[in-house]
Amino acid sequence: MSPADTAGAGVRVRRSWSLGLFAGEFTVTLRRWRTLALLAVLAAVPVLVGIAVKIESDGGSGGGHGGGDGGAGPAFMAQVTNNGLFLVFTALAATLPFFLPMAVGVVAGDAIAGEASAGTLRYLLVAPAGRTRLLLAKYATTVAFCLLATLVVAVSALAVGALLFPLGDLTTISGTRITFGEGLARALLIALVVAASLLGAAALGLFVSTLTNSGIAAMATTVGLLTTVQIVDQIPQLHAVQPYLFPHYWLSFADLMREPVYWDDLQKNLGLQALYVAVFGSAAWARFTTKDITT
Repeated sequence: MSPADTAGAGVRVRRSWSLGLFAGEFTVTLRRWRTLALLAVLAAVPVLVGIAVKIESDGGSGGGHGGGDGGAGPAFMAQVTNNGLFLVFTALAATLPFFLPMAVGVVAGDAIAGEASAGTLRYLLVAPAGRTRLLLAKYATTVAFCLLATLVVAVSALAVGALLFPLGDLTTISGTRITFGEGLARALLIALVVAASLLGAAALGLFVSTLTNSGIAAMATTVGLLTTVQIVDQIPQLHAVQPYLFPHYWLSFADLMREPVYWDDLQKNLGLQALYVAVFGSAAWARFTTKDITT
């Protein structure tokens, strides 16, 4: 076998090992009862929102036809009774400020610290994964959970919206009409943007997870930090720093339901998430690769 063939075989083995490590980590994460509980809560939120809107509309007080340029929640909520697809956008707007970040914070905070507290981190590092590859697998698992959690909300909302409300062509919040198929495509794109909006929080949680050997402490600290940052983002006197906070542009996904689409805040949101991933991802790597693993 030539040196080139040997090098190529080595690359394939490492790639296969990395994919296997990620698959194993993701499977373990999904088997944990708290992960299933978090996904169940996320799936239940659209059900509760849909039932509440249905009861209100049947009572004769809801179901407005407005689709103004207000906030994402009110603009979408007013359209739910006209088209069940809007329940997807409403549910994402309802879960993004708290439920989705909390779920991601729990998974990310437990990524490294949970292994350390369970006494399994040392054994993971004995395998030929290496610290960098293990850290990447942990973050990839958290990213996959971000996508899964967002899709759980979206699919649950779509199912409830189809059961309780009519479906069909829909009116954007700019007042233009688009087909139901285009609406579904935009709903999928919005779900992907919402998942991407959680990447900065996931990187922060992973960094916190490298700072302690207590999984509970890491999860609580991560969720606490996420909540604190969002509170700071709502204080008018701190408007100067708010554009640099990762939740500041979270609800910019509503701009995907405008015609034409407003891209400015969407680009700022994705750029800010990339910055947080780079900063806290690097900090997590620097901490984890130099950390003394005793348990």
